[in-house]
Amino acid sequence: MIRVGNGIDFHKLIQEKFRPLMLAGVEVKSEFAFLGHSDADVILHAVADAILGAAALGDIGQYYPDHDASIKDISSSIIVKKCLALIGEKGWKLINVDCTYVGDHPKISPIRSELIRSLASIVALPEDAVSIKATTSEGMGALGRSEGVMVMATVLIEKD
Repeated sequence: MIRVGNGIDFHKLIQEKFRPLMLAGVEVKSEFAFLGHSDADVILHAVADAILGAAALGDIGQYYPDHDASIKDISSSIIVKKCLALIGEKGWKLINVDCTYVGDHPKISPIRSELIRSLASIVALPEDAVSIKATTSEGMGALGRSEGVMVMATVLIEKD
């Protein structure tokens, strides 16, 4: 049996020199950071929701609510690994991950290989089973004004 899951996440871009900008588990050099309760890794949040959605296990807010002070600034890689453990308990395993990043900052092309390598490591898949693409919103709306970014993720899971 196979299932598909979709996840989407948005984070506001802020200029905060003391907060790192995290993408797919990589600290990216940037004048910007993402606003969030955790490390605000927008790619990993979308992936986590896609994993949970594929197995009909809800969303990351159920497991990691943004009002829980005990998880302030938690690494999003921990969130994804917990989601993988949850689907594993139900007999599911992850087959592939496909992400689309929508935003102007940071530019994904120069760091795409590093992001894929990191995401593949986090989800324990070969790099050729992980995709990260990028586009802009052509200047439209809040994303076009570089007020934030959005990531959409799709995953395929399989039951043994």
